[in-house]
Amino acid sequence: MSDAVAVPAGRHLSWTKPLTWLPRPLLDPWSAWRTIVVGWLLAFPASILLAGLIHVVAPNAKAPDFPVTGAMAIFLLVVFSPVLESLIMGGVLLILLRFMRPTYAVIVSAVGWGMAHSFEAPIWGLIIWWPFLIFSTVFVAWRERSLWLAFGLPMVIHGCQNLGPAILVALGKG
Repeated sequence: MSDAVAVPAGRHLSWTKPLTWLPRPLLDPWSAWRTIVVGWLLAFPASILLAGLIHVVAPNAKAPDFPVTGAMAIFLLVVFSPVLESLIMGGVLLILLRFMRPTYAVIVSAVGWGMAHSFEAPIWGLIIWWPFLIFSTVFVAWRERSLWLAFGLPMVIHGCQNLGPAILVALGKG
């Protein structure tokens, strides 16, 4: 992935005013590697914290069930799911961006993914909305520079997000 700047400095950040509390590497399509690292560091620990809080509040809540183990679990959770969900997310975001401001599209996307994951386990949606807020923000920020990177960076961050849990599922402990 190239780190060369293709978008004039500052022009692409105008949509981010309501999201300025997020770190600039998520909002500024300047360095793909920096976006991946910051995106994962913001998504993963926060979702683990949300999961822990929810476990304290609702210790008997149904957790998602992954009926696979071993290498298939790693493939499905680290490769297949991030690719498929990022393609769907990006397609939906491109449609939403025709009808609403980017910030609202990001929020609608995150809430929608939370609701979609709630069908498997209702409590899961309360955890999953946050990483999808990050993935959606990265998609919208990078779409101005490259549609390939707009789809690819959330896929990579999502795969990294799922790696730890995938290992637990693979070992039969998830």
